[in-house]
Amino acid sequence: MRSAFGCAALGLLLLLVAGTFDAEPLYVTGSALALLGLGAAGWIAAGAWGADVHRDLTARSVLEEQPLAVTITARSGLLPLPPGWIDEPLLPEPVRFRAGRRSTRVRVEIRFGRRGRRRLAPPALVLRDPFGLAQRVVHGDHEDELLVLPLTFPVNVTAGGGEATPAHARAVLIAAAETEFDGLRPFREGSPASRIHWPSVARGHGMMERKLISEADSRPLIVLDPRAPASQDALDAAVRATGSLLLHFARRNGCALLLPGDRRAVSVEPDLLAWPQAHVRLALLDDRTGPALTAAQNRRGLVVHVSARAVDRPPRGLGRTPGGCLLVMPGSLPNRRAVLEVAGCQGYVGGRTGGAAAVAAVGGSV
Repeated sequence: MRSAFGCAALGLLLLLVAGTFDAEPLYVTGSALALLGLGAAGWIAAGAWGADVHRDLTARSVLEEQPLAVTITARSGLLPLPPGWIDEPLLPEPVRFRAGRRSTRVRVEIRFGRRGRRRLAPPALVLRDPFGLAQRVVHGDHEDELLVLPLTFPVNVTAGGGEATPAHARAVLIAAAETEFDGLRPFREGSPASRIHWPSVARGHGMMERKLISEADSRPLIVLDPRAPASQDALDAAVRATGSLLLHFARRNGCALLLPGDRRAVSVEPDLLAWPQAHVRLALLDDRTGPALTAAQNRRGLVVHVSARAVDRPPRGLGRTPGGCLLVMPGSLPNRRAVLEVAGCQGYVGGRTGGAAAVAAVGGSV
């Protein structure tokens, strides 16, 4: 409003000079400037009284590169809106509108190319007279928060291993005595009759079978180490590869996920009930801490070590797991043949034991 009041003050000054020196031509100029300044200030102030602007999001979480519909609505108060524009941080430039409207609405689609939490500053309604003398800005009442989830991709096996599962690996898996009870699940064709939970059948709950802890240990385990990435793109690629591999194994027979900050791996069953929470954690992951590898050293199944940097060997304790170890990382290793590709990352057999078993575990679920 400073320009409007300055214009009005100049008009009053001319009126004062005109009255002092009896300069009649200055009366017209002074009156015009005073009326213009006061009229512009009053018009914009009255138009901004009671006006508001807000943003509506169709979702609070969205995948990378997935379009999100956003609607910005501005409404007038007691009087119709003066001329102005909507200043939305998500738009490359403000959207102008004409005077006299009771409301104006802008619909846009936005995309985010990188995962993470986004805090969106509130939109603003800028009201300004045609001469640019008076201006009022009406801000939205709150900012919005949006979560961008990482994309997932199919897993492509590029090498088949060429041999059956080694005899020592099969012997270790068979020797894992299923002795400790770990809950129930629906009966699967081919399961031994000794595992049927007959009390469930007697109660009319259908055919259920016992799930044993050693069986959970034999499922693939995915370990993500986000430390020291070559770039932010490399970290994002490792996160996408982790999510893709998690879905790949979970849809088959279930698997487990070990993220930084966890002391125990999180199980993801074929029903994918635990997937949404894991997906959110992957979206918010940073590169400050690494995983607790002690939770992965006693696994009997395949261990997939996903790293945000290039590594040519598995961490200590993971290279001799019975089910084998796979190293997944952005880029490629020289003089090494990748066995899988996923989300811009390459997978290599790690360690000296269980290599064929690792390849078979991945290839068998494609």
